Amino acid sequence: MFILAANPVFEAYRQSDFFGKTIFISLLFLSIITWVIFIKKWFIQRETKCKGSKIQEVFQKNRLNPLGFDLSTFQLHPYSAIYQTLKQQTIELLNKNRSVAHDNKKVYLSRSDIDLIDANLMTTISGQNKIYEKNLFILATIVSLAPFLGLLGTVWGILLTFSELQQGVSANANAAVMGGLAMALGTTVLGLLVAIPALIAYNSLKSSLAHIVTDMENFSHLLLASVEMQYRKVDV
Repeated sequence: MFILAANPVFEAYRQSDFFGKTIFISLLFLSIITWVIFIKKWFIQRETKCKGSKIQEVFQKNRLNPLGFDLSTFQLHPYSAIYQTLKQQTIELLNKNRSVAHDNKKVYLSRSDIDLIDANLMTTISGQNKIYEKNLFILATIVSLAPFLGLLGTVWGILLTFSELQQGVSANANAAVMGGLAMALGTTVLGLLVAIPALIAYNSLKSSLAHIVTDMENFSHLLLASVEMQYRKVDV
């Protein structure tokens, strides 16, 4: 309680009217949302990177059999979705080629088959990217909204100050004037204290997500190269 009482922002909140308190509470709510989204996304992205390294190790041990390794323990990981897309598409194309083959020789994938698999992998990666971007727009919105809420509080506090000055000078009027100025400055400070961490969080998460997407693309290229080595016919 002593810390709150000594806090100028809390003191400005205490001296504010109902509308001013609403602005303070709104900014506090935006701050809570910012930190909840950032912490949740940060842990998700960190776990994705850690498990991604383990999946890479599994792939390196089974790269000669690209359709035969098990990722059941990583079902919710984007690499698993990419692998399942590759496996399903490759098996479907091999079965199609086998059905039209005139003999029982080993079937292969054509260049167009490889391109089709690659297109499906890119679609899967795009879908995974959308999942990871979910709710990031909220941070971008808070970055823009918080300073404007702070500015609204500033203008409202100044209006209250001028209103009290017009009513004359008295002990109560002086207190009201100081309260209006405190609210004006307090909401400005709080708006910036909300917007700055939101901006840092948004840019940090977007940068980390860009690395994750690049890793997904690299993993898909490794998978596709392995499938191509095993199943594409080489013309001699």
